[in-house]
Amino acid sequence: MSPLEELRHSGSHILATAVLRLFPEAKLDIGPPTDTGFYYDFDLEHKFTAEDLVKIEAEMKKVADENQPFLRKEVSREEAAEIIRQRGQERYKLGRLADIPEGEKISFYQNGEFMDLCAGTHVRYSSKFKAFKLLSIAGAYHRGDEKNKQLQRIYGTAFPTKEELAQYLDNLEQAKARDHRKLGKELELFVFDTDSVGPGLPLWLPKGTVLIEELEKLAKETEFAAGYQRVRTPHIAREKLYLTSGHLPYYADSMFPPMQLKIEPEKESKYLDLKRQLELGKSNFAPIRDQIEANLNNPVMNTKADVLRELDARARAGEDEFRNMQQQIDELLGQHRYYLKAMNCPHHHKLFGALPRSYRDLPLRLAEYGTCYRYEQSGELLGLMRVRSMQMNDAHIYCTEEQFAAEFKAVNEMYLKYFKIFGLGKYQMRFSTHDPAQLGKKFVDQPELWKKTEDMVRRVLVESGINFVEVANEAAFYGPKIDVQVWSIIGREFTIATNQVDFAVPARFGLEYVTAENTKATPLCIHRAPLGTHERFIGFLIEHFAGDFPVWLAPEQVRLVPISEKQLDYGRGLRDTLHAAGIRVTLDEHNDKLGAKIRRGEIDKVPYTLVLGGKEAEAQAVSVRSRAKGDEGVQPFAHYLERLKAEIATRALPEKRKG
Repeated sequence: MSPLEELRHSGSHILATAVLRLFPEAKLDIGPPTDTGFYYDFDLEHKFTAEDLVKIEAEMKKVADENQPFLRKEVSREEAAEIIRQRGQERYKLGRLADIPEGEKISFYQNGEFMDLCAGTHVRYSSKFKAFKLLSIAGAYHRGDEKNKQLQRIYGTAFPTKEELAQYLDNLEQAKARDHRKLGKELELFVFDTDSVGPGLPLWLPKGTVLIEELEKLAKETEFAAGYQRVRTPHIAREKLYLTSGHLPYYADSMFPPMQLKIEPEKESKYLDLKRQLELGKSNFAPIRDQIEANLNNPVMNTKADVLRELDARARAGEDEFRNMQQQIDELLGQHRYYLKAMNCPHHHKLFGALPRSYRDLPLRLAEYGTCYRYEQSGELLGLMRVRSMQMNDAHIYCTEEQFAAEFKAVNEMYLKYFKIFGLGKYQMRFSTHDPAQLGKKFVDQPELWKKTEDMVRRVLVESGINFVEVANEAAFYGPKIDVQVWSIIGREFTIATNQVDFAVPARFGLEYVTAENTKATPLCIHRAPLGTHERFIGFLIEHFAGDFPVWLAPEQVRLVPISEKQLDYGRGLRDTLHAAGIRVTLDEHNDKLGAKIRRGEIDKVPYTLVLGGKEAEAQAVSVRSRAKGDEGVQPFAHYLERLKAEIATRALPEKRKG
């Protein structure tokens, strides 16, 4: 662990120490460090409150002031179980003990009266734990499974210095104000209806739909310029497609359950006949098996090997026949078993294979804003960040090995272009590779191709000068991948996109192209989604911009505010002109005072409010107020319109966002 992780890990133990002092009946599960702090899960009849957090935090300060040493003790499995029982913590800790593989060291850490099953590591003394804060209480299912009991999770954070803690807490307050769920409701972007529509299924209101359409427009323009071709695929497919791709059965838990359709009439008779034959065969087969068992246990018959061999042969033949029948039944049912699309790649592979391909066709870049459905656990759903229905900025590039470096580099350059458009100054590519020990289990068992493709990706990243870190054992099952981490303007980290190399699945689909030597070869495939999904990326943008979107992206770009009814006709004329120019504009026709109208535009985060008085109407001008600069004074309307169109066309960031 890093020093910061050790500090936070120690914090979780100090938290548990304090909770047990105040609530001795509490049962403990786990308490790890996290990227932003630490937590501990408790099973307790009493429901923690905000007032409890204050008391627990005060008790944690006492534990820290006691300068307790953190002492490690290695024990046998039997000793560990006994320690757990003596402390009355067997409800969850015995299960955690069972998770430790045989042969691995088992250890406890003790600070003061508290002792916990733990691999470590920790700070040397509790007095090192000074700059900390308990943050919140949440429900968490034991082992993340909603079928298990829901425990109470207390979150906290800790830093080496009080200054760092203060900065983090300030960022946290800003993050709350920027929370996409809060702003999404206030700005009328999207809603969820968990009762009628279902959890994790966002409904996009007109203003939110503007964001979607503008992002799609950006992506389509960018991809058209880069030589992509657009395709469309259905939202469902037969089970066979995902069996071929390898997503079934390994990805089944993340997919919605299948739809079993009624078998077509012309095939139903075959299905029923097979089912009857199978049931009849099994009933006739049972006596044969009983006879074999009886003879095996009969000393007299046991000597008659020829009889046993005949019975065994009949049994084996019966089992083979049953397997064949069951396979035919499964195939019939499988032809009528459909899944909601959880990923676009198998569909795109089918499009590649639909036509004869030559090396002259490569690289072939197929793009689609495809809607996918994934069955995220209910406890993992989080606003737009974790949903069950998502629209993905997806594309698959089919290329030769010789073309790979240029194509992969071009994809990375596309990411950098998007970062600049959205003002993302801090980013990192997370390069995930395989673990050789997991070949044939977690990863496709092709070691030579793993080495070759990982070397190719690494070389492109290094030569491009891209900021990246390399992480083992986190690749996709079919090849190395890059996850794109970005930081919002207040320093919050998000994973927004992915870029993957696939050397295995195209072969499973039999994808081939004719080489220049007139032989057949299988293409490499690059999976890429620079803008991720609409849901996650828009959630990020809401928080990044705090709802103050650049003009090109804003759902409402201009609001016209007449000072009185006398300027309404002038306002209507400007509205029509702006609308004809493709500007998203509204006219505030309320009878409120001017200050109230301007304030309403501020609350709605409209980039430009144009105030229309008598002098402005007479001069064909507007008084410009912008979210970026405030009062910009009176400008001729024609001049302002040209400036506005240029700002939208270039997708400019507001000045306060620059740099």
